Amino acid sequence: MLRSLRTTWLLGGLLLAAGLGRPARAQAPAPDAALFKPKYIKAQLLKAARWQLAHPKHAPTDWTNGAFYSGVFAAYQATKSKLLLDSLLALGERTHWQPGPRYDHADDIAICQTYLNLYRLKQDQRMLAPTLAVVEKVRTTPGPEVQGHGITWWWCDALFMGPPVLAKVAAIANQPQYLALTDTLYQQTYRRLFNYQEHLFARDASYLLDAAGQGKKESNGQRIFWSRGNGWVMGGLVQLLQELPANHPSRPFYLGLFREMSARLVQLQQPDGLWRASLLDPAAYPGGETSGSGFDCYAMAWGINQGILDRAAYLGPVQR
Repeated sequence: MLRSLRTTWLLGGLLLAAGLGRPARAQAPAPDAALFKPKYIKAQLLKAARWQLAHPKHAPTDWTNGAFYSGVFAAYQATKSKLLLDSLLALGERTHWQPGPRYDHADDIAICQTYLNLYRLKQDQRMLAPTLAVVEKVRTTPGPEVQGHGITWWWCDALFMGPPVLAKVAAIANQPQYLALTDTLYQQTYRRLFNYQEHLFARDASYLLDAAGQGKKESNGQRIFWSRGNGWVMGGLVQLLQELPANHPSRPFYLGLFREMSARLVQLQQPDGLWRASLLDPAAYPGGETSGSGFDCYAMAWGINQGILDRAAYLGPVQR
């Protein structure tokens, strides 16, 4: 059952992040066993994917599509749908397998996750070469993001967009320097944005408090921690951990962060099963926030499947 949930929550979270979320009821009903059957889940994967593919809204290499097509590929893995595979390949042909225009902006390389996944299927060098070129440029050439913000991945969403690309390239091309680059850039973001007391990431430096405790706060006086932003981090950790070798020296750090954030997020889930846009001030935006919720449940379901998270503690929140 949970193996089917893995792809459901991935596509669900990424479609919701792309703008398909709808308001939820105030109180979650008891889990319906039928909702967790593989047949039902695969039908919903195809239904959601078909609708979004028929209603494109953004440029093909936009970050929204970088996230969406990562979910579509997961749906293809679950369903083996020829329609989904053909749609993924058609995307690459339209873009000529190119990333977005900003080589050092993580949003613009997120689409490369899909190119790399397809390369693993087809072994077509056209699918690989542009991504290899852009990640090498990121490694060797400081760009506008560093110049403008001091670090490359200066906002927490980037931890979904960028690390999986570098880790996939490292594995495909047998180039461990890209894992070293991932660690360097990730640690820069972690040191700047992670709050050790709340076990959550600020969206970017503009949400940090100064030494006197002054800065942006919610109406209840709490710091601002964005639901979807932390969902991006959780989804990115899943993708990264899937690529990291079991004996890689930085793997314990990412596993520890995944467990730490999961434990905190499960405390912040609301009775209807969703999280709120402001994690520490649910009343600020009382409607359920579906994009972060999709990411969180996907990540936790994956963690249960992998034996990283305790099934007894996390299955209930995932099903809620």
